[in-house]
Amino acid sequence: MTAIALERVQSDPSEDTQPKTGAAAICIKGLEKSFGNNRVLRGIDLDIPAGQFVAVIGKSGCGKSTLLRILMGLDEPTAGHLRFETADGSDAAPNARIVFQEPRLLPWLSVADNVAVGLGEGVPWQVAQSETAAVLSEVQLAEKSGEWPSRLSGGQRQRVALARALVSKPGILALDEPLGALDALTRISMQELLNRVWRELGFTAVLVTHDVSEAVHLADRVVVLDEGRIVLDLAVPDPHPRRHGNPALAELEGQLLAAILGDVRAA
Repeated sequence: MTAIALERVQSDPSEDTQPKTGAAAICIKGLEKSFGNNRVLRGIDLDIPAGQFVAVIGKSGCGKSTLLRILMGLDEPTAGHLRFETADGSDAAPNARIVFQEPRLLPWLSVADNVAVGLGEGVPWQVAQSETAAVLSEVQLAEKSGEWPSRLSGGQRQRVALARALVSKPGILALDEPLGALDALTRISMQELLNRVWRELGFTAVLVTHDVSEAVHLADRVVVLDEGRIVLDLAVPDPHPRRHGNPALAELEGQLLAAILGDVRAA
């Protein structure tokens, strides 16, 4: 398991289901995690195909972030197996990155230099400069490359954090409540940005969020955790990009809320 240091536009629905080079599948079998006598994860079985976007939701303390940390190599499971595969089923050591709720930018570095951190050491300066400029353009911050983080808005800082994660072209991108601290309009804008870069770049995405609407808007599947177990694994069949306020999505939100509240049958 690889430890993490730092942290497709649709033209054809059939094309959108094909993972791009580098995306990794995730296979989780019987995953357990205990802290002393507290069993946080209880036998998680989850298969995520390469290039899929999966959201994990549930009440606070249900094990969402613990699952993400194990996935990213930031914590070790107590039992069970975690395996990464290429699109053809062979073992993979994916280039995985994570974006947290706080941008965690280095205040003494410019925006461009903060993004370049995501490339790691040993990358030639000209290559780093080119890759950094390209990804800043991707997140619509090209004109801010020389600014200090303190001069950016909250949404802009989070876009820099996303660019830092994307600059190394990850096969897996984990997102731990990355939009939770943003105001409503900025959050919607960031959702659209996330959806666009995922469709364009084709990485496998795993999003932890408390926001059911956000999960349904972004993900191909939404997994509900309750007391460390998967209680619902729901496909979201609507094609990307999706429109906020879609009645079909609202119905799915109702099913997910019922599962979170412990009454799946009410859906």
